[in-house]
Amino acid sequence: MKELLQKENKSSIPVIRTELEWLRQVIDLRLNSYFKSSEMGDIEKLTPPDLSGDDSVYAKIIAENNFNTTERIILLMALAVHVSPDIYDIFFVKNPNIDRGYTVFGGVTSEGNGFIPTGETVSFIVGEGDLEKRFKLLDLFSDSHPFKTHNILGLTGVKDNEPVFNGVLGISKEYLSLLSQGRAYRPQYSSAFPARLLETKLSWEDAVFDEYTLSELEEAKVWMSHGEEIMQHDLLNKHLKKGYRILFHGPPGTGKTMTASLLGQESQMDVYQIDLSAVVSKYIGETEKNLANVFDLAENKNWILFFDEADSLFGKRTQVQSSNDQFANQQVAYLLQRIEDFNGIVILATNFKDNLDSAFLRRFQSVVYFPKPRLEQRLLLWQKYFEDTFELVDVDLEKIAMDHEITGGSIINVLRYCSIAAKRRNGNQLYTEDILKGINKEYHKEGVTI
Repeated sequence: MKELLQKENKSSIPVIRTELEWLRQVIDLRLNSYFKSSEMGDIEKLTPPDLSGDDSVYAKIIAENNFNTTERIILLMALAVHVSPDIYDIFFVKNPNIDRGYTVFGGVTSEGNGFIPTGETVSFIVGEGDLEKRFKLLDLFSDSHPFKTHNILGLTGVKDNEPVFNGVLGISKEYLSLLSQGRAYRPQYSSAFPARLLETKLSWEDAVFDEYTLSELEEAKVWMSHGEEIMQHDLLNKHLKKGYRILFHGPPGTGKTMTASLLGQESQMDVYQIDLSAVVSKYIGETEKNLANVFDLAENKNWILFFDEADSLFGKRTQVQSSNDQFANQQVAYLLQRIEDFNGIVILATNFKDNLDSAFLRRFQSVVYFPKPRLEQRLLLWQKYFEDTFELVDVDLEKIAMDHEITGGSIINVLRYCSIAAKRRNGNQLYTEDILKGINKEYHKEGVTI
């Protein structure tokens, strides 16, 4: 399924039209059997459309999951609410004996007065009143079924002590987007998902790293490309946890956020930067709740979760001297467990590794240090950004690189300042004085002058 999430796919509209007509026939057959008290019509004998040779995303989902007729009908039922809601109008018919809807039809009424199927509706159509089939349906909504493991659809809103089949049948936003638009779902920033899509126009050629950093990043890249293949090995699957956890640490401006973007770009995975200001709460239990929302939505998605300045959330546990200390430690323990159980890619970034709880470190598969660039790396950065951008008049980039030990992020800020300085003169010429003024602005941020 990973490939479907990484690219634009062929439209499923033509095949879905045909499939919905088949679903109408299935519903008609079942209703006729029910109301006419005739011999039950076996929907399995109602031949579904032939999908062989069809390369739409819908056909690929059916084929890759090896869905049978029943599973195919359930997927269509979940989809029909969004694309052909009138298909369920017939279920509004009242039972004349009790002057309300038929209990066996299940369903709930939407705010737009449409009929939304529940598990009871599914049981009526594909269970056909057969108790054995009804029990088997429970397996289709279990945690181990592809409907759940691939986050395709499920029954939601089941209250405590209520029947499972009271749950509303719903297709995930991810698969609704795949089937209707042919592309993966991208959530918008909200209180339920306080994260922003992190994108970059840069490439690996624009980055400058030392050998150690590159080797550690290479390990992470291999997992992102071949992690699923690795986990197919029986022994490895038995001993290794799913997912991959990476720690980036080093001074500000050394490329941690940029690298997270580049990893996502290369692996064709969306990177979401979590807004920690919206996650962390002073109220007990709220931080865990907010973080749970993030991980629950990201589960089984082809995403990378990126936590910048992670020490504000994943700090060291302390000696318990008050109830606040106890709750803070419980919060860290909870976060540890959620990250360890997450089956996707998580990247944590911090300026100071020592600020993190020590229990975190053994849970990371890669710990990548981003040091300040050495002389040759600084020179390469100055050359990359300045030589093809400006007409350098009296500038000695080698001397500038030697005299000023600043990070790549600071050099980018100097680049912006210099572009403004050159534009003020209505030209493209750049002088040493311009660069030094830009560098001085960066030093001032750190309380240093030159």
